[in-house]
Formats: sequence, C-alpha cells, structure tokens
Amino acid sequence: MTNRFMASVSAISLLVLSAPAFAQDAPALDAGDTTTESEARQDRVIVTATRREQSLQDVPLAVTAWQQEALSEKGIVSYDGLARETPGIVLNQPTANFNTITTRGIATNGYGANLQAATAIYINELPISSNGNSTILDPTLYDVERVEVLRGPQGTLFGANSLSGAVRILTKAPNPNEFEASALVDFGLVDGDALRQRYNGMVNLPLVDDELALRLVGFYRDEDGWVDNTGTGIEGANSLESIGGRAHLLWEPTNNFDIGLLVIHEDNKPADSGLTNPDRGDYIRFTERPDLFQSNFTSYNLTGNYEMDWATLTSSSTYSKIDGKFIVDLAGTFNQAIPFALDAVGYDENFVQEARLASADGGDWDWIIGGFHFNKRRDIDYDYRSSTEFLQARNLTGLPNEYYQSFAGYFDAIESAAFGELTYRFSDQFWMTGGLRYTETSVQSFTLPGGYNSNYLGVALGGFTDLELTVFPVVAAEGLKVKADNVSYKASASWKPMENLTTYASVATGFRSPVANARAGAVSVVNPNDLVIPDGANSDELINYEVGMKGTFLNGKLTSNLAAYYIIWSDIQVQANRLSDQVQFATNIGEAVSQGLEFEAGYYPGNGFSLFVNGSLNDTEITELTPEEAAISGAELGLQLAMPNFQGAATARYDYNVGEMDAFFSGTAAYVGDFPALLPNVPGQPNVPAPTFDYTDAYTVVNLQAGRWKDNWQLTGYVENLFDDNSITYVHPESFVDARYARQRPQTVGVRVSVEY
Repeated sequence: MTNRFMASVSAISLLVLSAPAFAQDAPALDAGDTTTESEARQDRVIVTATRREQSLQDVPLAVTAWQQEALSEKGIVSYDGLARETPGIVLNQPTANFNTITTRGIATNGYGANLQAATAIYINELPISSNGNSTILDPTLYDVERVEVLRGPQGTLFGANSLSGAVRILTKAPNPNEFEASALVDFGLVDGDALRQRYNGMVNLPLVDDELALRLVGFYRDEDGWVDNTGTGIEGANSLESIGGRAHLLWEPTNNFDIGLLVIHEDNKPADSGLTNPDRGDYIRFTERPDLFQSNFTSYNLTGNYEMDWATLTSSSTYSKIDGKFIVDLAGTFNQAIPFALDAVGYDENFVQEARLASADGGDWDWIIGGFHFNKRRDIDYDYRSSTEFLQARNLTGLPNEYYQSFAGYFDAIESAAFGELTYRFSDQFWMTGGLRYTETSVQSFTLPGGYNSNYLGVALGGFTDLELTVFPVVAAEGLKVKADNVSYKASASWKPMENLTTYASVATGFRSPVANARAGAVSVVNPNDLVIPDGANSDELINYEVGMKGTFLNGKLTSNLAAYYIIWSDIQVQANRLSDQVQFATNIGEAVSQGLEFEAGYYPGNGFSLFVNGSLNDTEITELTPEEAAISGAELGLQLAMPNFQGAATARYDYNVGEMDAFFSGTAAYVGDFPALLPNVPGQPNVPAPTFDYTDAYTVVNLQAGRWKDNWQLTGYVENLFDDNSITYVHPESFVDARYARQRPQTVGVRVSVEY
C-alpha cells in the first residue's frame, strides 16, 4: 500500500520537476519580485563539477548543489542531511563517524577487504574516500562555499573510485578585501534528555588589502548518546565529541596569480557504536567493551592559479594523515560463547598532486587537460583479543597478554593519470563534450615480522581448560603486486531548444582500482582444509547511459531537473568471508544492472510560499552470476542491491514579516524505501541463508522549522523526527556484530542561533 502510494506521489511529482539547489540558497521572496529573483538565482548557481566554473543548468550531468545558506537553514552539518534531501543517494551509516554513500545502487560492503567506496568524497582536491569502503571521517559542513553531489560515473575528471558518483565539499576562500566573522550555535535535546551541542565560528582577516588574507574556521560538537550498552553498563553510550578547524592563507600578489595554503584538522571521537540489537530493545546494545570508530585527520594543501589570456593553470598538492581506530566486539560470531574481539589501528599517509590547464571562457572551444598522481600508504596493526578474565577462569596460559593473535601489515597504492575534456559549441543552442582519462594503478600488500598466532579459537570453542596455548610466529610476507590500467571516457550532447531549457544525452564510464588481499595465501588455523585466501580482486567497471533536462518555466516560478539512467556494472568487487576464522578478502562476481529516474522540483507561486520536491526511482539487481561466484560470495542472481526502489522528500516553506523582522516556517517530509544488506547467503555454503541478512525499514521522517532574522542574525527553532520514528536505517552485514542495526535518531528538539559580521 505504502509503496503504491509513494510511487503515485513520484509520478505526480514528475509533472512538477525542479531543483532545490536553486531555491534554497536564500530566503523566499516577496510576492512582487518572485519572478525576477527566481531567475537571478539560477544565474548565480555556479558549479565546478566539470573542473571549471559553469552554470548548473548547462552541466550535462545530474548535479545537486548545496550553498552554505541552505545547509545552515536546514541544519545540515554532515552527510546524513545531504542524503536525506538529495535524490539518488542513500547514506549507509552504522554509527557516527563511519559512513558509506551509495549512489544509484552501486555499492558493496567491503571495508574488511580494503575495497574502495564506489562514490568518491572530496574535500576540495583531497579524495578522503580513499581511506576504504567506509569513510571514518564525518566532516563538519560549516563555512563551505558549496557541496556538489555528482551522480553517475566521474571517471574522466575524478579518476578511479568515482565509480557511481562524487561528493565535493568546497570550502570558502579567504577574502582579502574586508573583515568577516560568523558564528552558529545549535542546542538540541535528543530523546528528551540527551543534550546535543554544536559550536561553529569563522573569522576572515585581511592582512594586506587586496593581496593577503587569513580565514580561520573552528567547530566543536559535544553530543550525548541515546543508546544504552548493557554490557559495559553505560547509558547513552554512543556519545560523540568532535573538534576541528581550518586555516586558509591566501596571497594574491597580482590580478592573475594567487596561491593558497589550507590546513584542515578534525578529531572525531564517538565513545561507542550506535548499532543496536532489536532482541534486547530498540536502543539497546551489548558489548563487553565499547566499539570505537574514531579518526584523527590532518591535511595540508597548497594550490596555485595562474591566469593567462588564453587559459588558467592550476596546481594542487595535498598531503594528509589519518589515524583511525576500528575496535569492535566480534563475540557475536560464536553467539557470545567466548571473548572474541578485534582491536585494529590504522595509519594512513596520502599524497595527491594534480595539475590542470583550462581554457579561458568564450569562443567555440572549451577544453581542459591535466595530470594526476596519488600515493597512499596504509599501515594497520591487527590485534585479536580474548580477555584476561576468561583466560584466568579457564586457566589458559601461554599468551603474552590478552591478545591471542597479533600482526601488522601495510599496503602501498599508487594511481597516476592523464586526462582531458573538450567541448565544441556548434551554436548557442547545441554543443558536444568528450573526455578521456588514462589511469595506471598498482597496489601491493605486506605482512611485517614480529606477529604471532595461537590455537586459542579451537581450544576456547572446544571448552578446554588448564592448558598452555601454542603460540607460533606470523611469517613476514610480501604480497603480490597488482597492476592495472584503464581508459575512462565520457561523451555528451547538449541542446537548448529555448533559453530556459537545457537537455542532454551522455554516456560515461568508471572503474575502481584492483585490490590485493592482505592475507593472500594464508591457510586457516582453525580448519586447514578451508579455502586458501586468493591474491585479490580485479578492477570492476561501469558504463552509464543517461538523458536529462534542466529548465525554468512559468516566468521563473518553476525550476526543474530530470535525469533517467541505465547502468551496466561488471566484474563487481565484493567481500567474501572464510568460514572457519572469518578472514575477509576481496573477489569479483558477475554483473549488475541499475536503472532509474531522478527528479528535483521547486515552485514559487508568490506571496511568500515555496515548495520543493525531489525523488528517485531505482531498480538495481544482479543479472549475471556463476554458481562458483555465488558460493564464494553469498550473492544470488536477481538480488536487489543496497538501494530503495523509491525515495523522496518534499519541503513546504512560508516566509512572512513580523514588524521589522523577517520570519519563516517550513516542514520537510522525507521517505526512504526498504533495501537489503548484502549478501543473503553464507559465503562458501550455497543456498544457506546468512543469519545476518535482513532489510532496512521503509520509513518517513518529518522535520519542522520556524525562525526569525533581522540584519545579520537569525534564530531558528526546530523539531527533527517529529513523530519519533525508530525505523531501522542500516543493517550491518557482518556475523560478528551482536548489535548490528542502526536506527533513526530519536526526536530532537532544539534551537539554532547564527550571526554574521
């Protein structure tokens, strides 16, 4: 019933068609100037999705752009808000600071096998999604110039691992001409008694008029939890503390040259996971110790631009470090029979260099050429933990400490590419674009000496007591070096049958880097007859066919975006698990098809009223799969991938005057359909249902806001999750997690105060 109703709503919405990005960058309009201002808004929506400034309406791909004003008004501070109100994407978020964005259904679980995310996430020029399948970083979206969500493969301009799309977080540059300052404070109560505090501030300091400026941004989040851990005895265990900031120094010695140094630091410390177990209660979890998904991130970027009469040369160099903790209770693997946990600590070092030359605006030809180099080293210490109490109770001796297995390794990944894109304008009404990118990748993993293993699992599961455990060393190993090259391409044709309407058709490809299994060749200690870990997984590839339209109608009162796509995804990289010891590794399976429709709509009838809608219809399933691939991965032919068939959101807003003050009231209802966690069967046991396989809930969340502003300050009251919906939004697809369901954040009531100078 619900699905049929929402499908009907989506069909009606297609008649409305429009883009919230156009509409939400400023307060709604007075009745008398609606048309003029609506048209002006679209003229100033400029994006750099094509690596050059271009009107959003002329970009031949599906893009949703969020200005800082819209983010602040909506209370969007991180990925969850973006996903809720952007069509075609969902956020897979098992807990705070642990995120995977799925675009158009193209995603597979694989953080334990070093798979890369299918949607690239960038902070300016730095690909932070290179940290693995899930990004252990939830950047604060404050004082950003814009957030661009690009849907469809972006392989030609953004390289490997932008398989299904890219999210670009673009920070504001310093202003050397005037002093600026702003602050945003947000206080909320979650579930009636859990205090949420968010503090943000910015100051822009002109140091030399028209030449040198420094922009400083700071943010701090202190959020009480609402999930109780009965194992640790901590109520509100999933609290979060996050602190960070940016410092951006910009020097413009001449009108045609500038160079900037940007330093970003974020330290995110969730105190425990927010995953729950419905058998224990809606917001109840059980672990003997807190699960920690924490990160400490620092990046340094140096970017220079030299503008010539005929082109602009840009060079960007970025060095970043991420220290991450992945500490998780694995006892659920054996139904809590024995202590079994993983304490993993990772250390990432990344270097990114890109240089590009873009033609000056004007003329029939637009072009861009460039080179790209990315070097990543990830060191990981793996320590598998029992507990001192358990070892003493069983009188099991022989281990150097409570860890029964300990080893360290690292891998080196290199990506080098040359790319180019060319646009020819046959007329003001018709133009074509073509792009190519040649990429070479290599990855190699290493196991370091000094580690050890033991027979703990067999002894503990067998119920033995009064034994000295056997400890033997982990042999240092140099893994297979996996190399690959790839040519990505894009071609599009754009046609403007009228000034306010742009249509396009495009075909584009993308790929992900190959994966080298860190424990390739390893034999199971628990069962030596179990499979030997293979070398790794080859690149998977995707081709996206798309048609779309972008327009404004009714004298600027109606704005519209519509995109339809058909995707073929081949040699899919997936994570498999060895049964006996749950060692995770990467492999490839057959093919999948994703097809769908995305729309965005905004309507400005006047008199202070405005309406925004967006939604997506998607059908994604595995279409080719051999019995061998099904057996090793647990996949099934015809399986729906991790994307709802329908999702959508609608926002109604009314702006009015209260004396000398402006005021507004708005309400948003967002619907997300159900979808499965991958994969349905036990790896290695064909047709045996995985006990961890399940679907998320279909849910609707309603948010309300009311605010007033005057001059440079604004006060907003809000209610998030008005009806206190507790639906399951994520299913963790791993057998080792007792508490493996993420739920909707409980009802949150709060107030935001912002001021600008």
